[in-house]
Amino acid sequence: MGGPLTSLQPCTTTHVRIDHYSAVHLAAEAARELAARCRLPGALASQAAVVASELGSNLAKHAVNGSLFIQPMPLGGGVEILATDRGPGMPELGRCLTDGYTTTGSLGAGLGAVVRMASHFAIRTEAPGGTLACARIAPPDRADAAKAAVGAVSVPAERETANGDGCAVLDAGGCRTALVVDGLGHGEPAAEAAQSALRAFARAPDRALPDILHSVHRALRHTRGAAVGLLRHHPDRVEYAAVGNIRCVALTPHEVHRRLTGQPGIVGLNLPTPQVRRVPREPGLSFLLHSDGIDPRWTQSTSPFLLRLPAPLLAAALADRHRLTRDDATVVVAGPHQGLT
Repeated sequence: MGGPLTSLQPCTTTHVRIDHYSAVHLAAEAARELAARCRLPGALASQAAVVASELGSNLAKHAVNGSLFIQPMPLGGGVEILATDRGPGMPELGRCLTDGYTTTGSLGAGLGAVVRMASHFAIRTEAPGGTLACARIAPPDRADAAKAAVGAVSVPAERETANGDGCAVLDAGGCRTALVVDGLGHGEPAAEAAQSALRAFARAPDRALPDILHSVHRALRHTRGAAVGLLRHHPDRVEYAAVGNIRCVALTPHEVHRRLTGQPGIVGLNLPTPQVRRVPREPGLSFLLHSDGIDPRWTQSTSPFLLRLPAPLLAAALADRHRLTRDDATVVVAGPHQGLT
């Protein structure tokens, strides 16, 4: 987290279920197209497609309930591909990461190629629970963003194309600030509210959290309104302010440390006087925001495996394993957290 302002990179996630081998091709094309939209130079678009193809192929061959989440990196400047499954896990993970290793006799270079091509790569596995992987593809001048301990996933409700949720993470003024917004309802009207909130946030992300909420409130007056949550990391503390059903959770590698909920109200319709809660930054303590599309009961049955995941893998795990599919769902893990290794 430094002084310069990072550009707004709203998290727009493409979710591809790898329930048939033909889905691997769809995932590769989605990664290629996203890389082109992100204006990645040279061969990086093709590398993004290969990474998506290799991760998807592994899911199709070996995994149960596999999915890929394809999106811009949370801090911008590259592409992130998250792979999740529900088993059986990878008992020989070290061998699987060797370039050219395969258990099926295929011609693909497998996970070793993903490790080689990705700007940064993280993977965690447990048997029989499953595997989570994150590959980020970025140019050299975005190496710091590729290593950032930030995770985000935002997906619409099933059978919806428009996402009424939204999120963004920005660095400004020596702090990192994350926003999660949940437009009321579903579909285009909710998405319009969410996008208006993101634009208002981008105009002044370094202002005090109550001021940001007031700015977003004014921007949403002609929409159906939204729930909005803000999380800011200072060197010595973390601040949280929210209106509506945006939850904040603080974790250690061993337990759920604290749960915080937003104030009653609707941003854009009836904004209460914003309250800011402050929590000291402690070693090993990490924070996340999520909308009500993530089942809040996940905090009641956490496993050591889940609690110790790096930020992007934790976001992927919650979106894959604790999502309420009837609702738009968003989760942001904005550090401090374990590094992406």
